[in-house]
Amino acid sequence: MDTGQFMKRLPPGLEPLADFALDIRWACSHASDALWRRVDAETWERTQNPWLILQNVTGKRLEALASDKKFKEELQRLMKAHKAYLAQANWFQRTHPDSPAKVIAYFSMEFGLCEALPLYTGGLGMLAGDHLKTASDLGVPIVGVGLLYQQGYFRQMLDAQGCQQEFYPYNDPAGLSICPAINPGGDWLRVWLELPGRKLTLRVWQVRVGGVKLYLLDSNDPLNSPLDRGITGTLYGGGRETRLLQEMVLGIGGWRVLAALDIRPEVLHLNEGHAAFTTLERVQSFKEMHGIGFEEALWATRAGNVFTTHTPVSAGFDVFDTSLMSQYFRNYAGTLGISLNCLLNLGRKASGNQDEPFNMTYLALHTCGAVNAVSRLHKRVSQGIFRPLYPNWPEADIPVGHVTNGVHVPSWDSQHADELWTQACGKERWLGTMESIPEQIEKLSDEDLWEFQTKGRR
Repeated sequence: MDTGQFMKRLPPGLEPLADFALDIRWACSHASDALWRRVDAETWERTQNPWLILQNVTGKRLEALASDKKFKEELQRLMKAHKAYLAQANWFQRTHPDSPAKVIAYFSMEFGLCEALPLYTGGLGMLAGDHLKTASDLGVPIVGVGLLYQQGYFRQMLDAQGCQQEFYPYNDPAGLSICPAINPGGDWLRVWLELPGRKLTLRVWQVRVGGVKLYLLDSNDPLNSPLDRGITGTLYGGGRETRLLQEMVLGIGGWRVLAALDIRPEVLHLNEGHAAFTTLERVQSFKEMHGIGFEEALWATRAGNVFTTHTPVSAGFDVFDTSLMSQYFRNYAGTLGISLNCLLNLGRKASGNQDEPFNMTYLALHTCGAVNAVSRLHKRVSQGIFRPLYPNWPEADIPVGHVTNGVHVPSWDSQHADELWTQACGKERWLGTMESIPEQIEKLSDEDLWEFQTKGRR
């Protein structure tokens, strides 16, 4: 990965710091906290951002660290562990050696990987970030696709009167643990969308999450108009048109990023309906590859699409007026080989009602072969919400499954909790079956648990 345009030259012996800082999975783990604190304690405490530390630390401080034998030994130890982690035979390879799923593309409007990469607002993003980190640990062949926001979601502060104030600090790419994604020709990867009366240029950035890569699309390119540069300005900001454009960038532009990198996913996973346009772009790609019509390509690709719904109320679905959809999708429908009304019907519950707005969740339901809610209770709620699409089905048979939300435990447990878990269950306790964990935890003494609680309080 080329980091030259962002990175100062490091003294001999400290070169691994740059590679280490650019891996989100390792740069923000408990194992390296002490290392970054030694480099620059104040910046670490305020930002938890290793890459920003390297951007701001003085050359004099770096020279001192290069002469610090203990620091270099700790750096080498961590890098050795990092390389061993990336090279290990993982759970997926051992358990599913003949899996036909070589690549799973995971699309999400937000990814909560760490505070130093503020591209998230809540549970949806935290799930997506933990999903990638867990996939890295288990060796699941996932590639993530999202958006790089110039401001992200607002930051909340309270004024002297106790009232909430919202602020939108700028996400300077040079201070984030990201690098430009490089195309096969060695240039900064860009993809394009045809919009009414203009062409939208999208830059692509790459984030490393252990053994997983995340690609982020960014409209803040000088070739775009000031209006279009702001498409990826704010997470969930702007009006309905901006939201539609963001979801076109994520879905259509995201699939084109994978195509440009010759990444051909067998499975397409939508984390909420925001990314549902990518199912249409997948259909278009399949059509061109096999010389078939839209309907045949839809049914051929639908089986490989998975949709995770999070919303517990239908009012939370993204819905767009027919006039707005017509403005941006009339020509795209022609590219797909179907009428605009046929495309719009994919986002409606009743195909005969041309006044019904376009619903992104309905598009995902119509184009995905599997749908899951995020808990057993949410499954039942979702079956009720989706009933209008299945008017003659018993509600219990509406095809929605459930996969209960989980977390990437190493991202959330404290150093003391990690020590206790390791003592009881071993270091690789989360990397396979977990049926024995309760029994192992029960063997801990009351004294061990009390000591752990006391350390946490301190």
